Amino acid sequence: MDIRAFYIKTMGCQMNEYDSDYLAQSLINYGLFPVNCPEDADLVLINTCTVRAKAEQKAFSTIGRMSVQKMKKPDLILGVVGCMAQQKNVGLIKRFPLIDLVIGPREIGRIREVLRGINGGRQKIVKTSLKTEPPPPISCRGYFGRSVSGYISIMQGCNNFCSYCIVPFVRGREVSRPPEEILTEAKNLISQGVKEITLLGQNVNSYLWEKGERWSFTSLLRQVSGLAGLLRLRFTTSHPKDLSDDMIQCFTDLDNLCAHIHLPFQAGSNSVLKRMKRGYTREHYLSLIEKLRTVSSDIAITSDVMVGFPGESEKDFMDTLDLIEKIQFDSLFSFKYSDRKGTFAEQMDGKIEESEKASRLSILQKLQKGISLRKNMALEGKKMEVLVEGKSKRGGQLTGRTISNKVVNFDCNNNYIGNLINLQIKHGFLNSLKGIIPV
Repeated sequence: MDIRAFYIKTMGCQMNEYDSDYLAQSLINYGLFPVNCPEDADLVLINTCTVRAKAEQKAFSTIGRMSVQKMKKPDLILGVVGCMAQQKNVGLIKRFPLIDLVIGPREIGRIREVLRGINGGRQKIVKTSLKTEPPPPISCRGYFGRSVSGYISIMQGCNNFCSYCIVPFVRGREVSRPPEEILTEAKNLISQGVKEITLLGQNVNSYLWEKGERWSFTSLLRQVSGLAGLLRLRFTTSHPKDLSDDMIQCFTDLDNLCAHIHLPFQAGSNSVLKRMKRGYTREHYLSLIEKLRTVSSDIAITSDVMVGFPGESEKDFMDTLDLIEKIQFDSLFSFKYSDRKGTFAEQMDGKIEESEKASRLSILQKLQKGISLRKNMALEGKKMEVLVEGKSKRGGQLTGRTISNKVVNFDCNNNYIGNLINLQIKHGFLNSLKGIIPV
């Protein structure tokens, strides 16, 4: 069969978006071209997430829909990649017999080899080794030509083994990429017109390269920041136990480092944090927030939080609400705890009823919505610098983000995409801002 067109469906986090970009560039260099609809493709890849039960359910639903598409088009090659592919392995093919290939996140660099094998005999192929090093950098000239922002994965895996988390089991242990590769990749993005780069890792703070000259995350961040043509620099995700004073100081020292940090706290109760094996206390987390706001008074702080962890008492939950009140996060990603197969927490006693988890989540989200709305409304009348990223979902508007990672939509007839412009904030909404060009 002649494979010409491909379609990639990305589900989950920014790391998956980076992996999908890697796969797309590999396929383009292999002679294939991307299409916008799976119906037009010869190859469909579903890049999955399985960190939480909801993400897993969405992935199953998508695989089911694409399996129906394959029944209509038997020559279609259907593949599943990413964290679910790693976790479920051959079990995915047993559940969805029309799947042709299963590739874990450490194996995406072998996509051409896999396609050559499957194109020859159409046998099922499963590649899920976690011993493989992160794939080498790839360049597809012009791929990012219309992109204002881009991602670079600086490391893969995680060594923390938080009791609820499946990441070490599906992404493997921590492996940092050579700094020279990262800098070359950053220069390549900038040369194609990318103005903002986000450095990615399950725990970027623990980046470490010791082959030859020693590089910490802070030293890498300072080098990337100094690249000519880079207007803005971001990173995610940070772990509180590894957030050093030197790293915090970068928010003062580096002019293009955006004043925003995503710092998951997960719970406001020390007893819950201990059972989660997070490696820090409530008091330590609060001290980090104080340090961050000392060096950067306007820094936006976002976070992840979980409700209903096994054994979470009403007092534990109130401690979490109290922490949210004290810190006043700009926004929160909030979730109900769900068992992840193979994790320590799966075997824990004291599971919380689903109805109670839903109730606690609703209370927490209502609290945070009020905080987020007040903080955004407080920006009304202020002038803010915005990097324009493209057209908004609403017709006739452009959209961009402030250095604090707030989305601003505004009416404009000019093409400011890729430029920094000053906007006056007219309205603050729950999840975005409305801006106008000052007269």
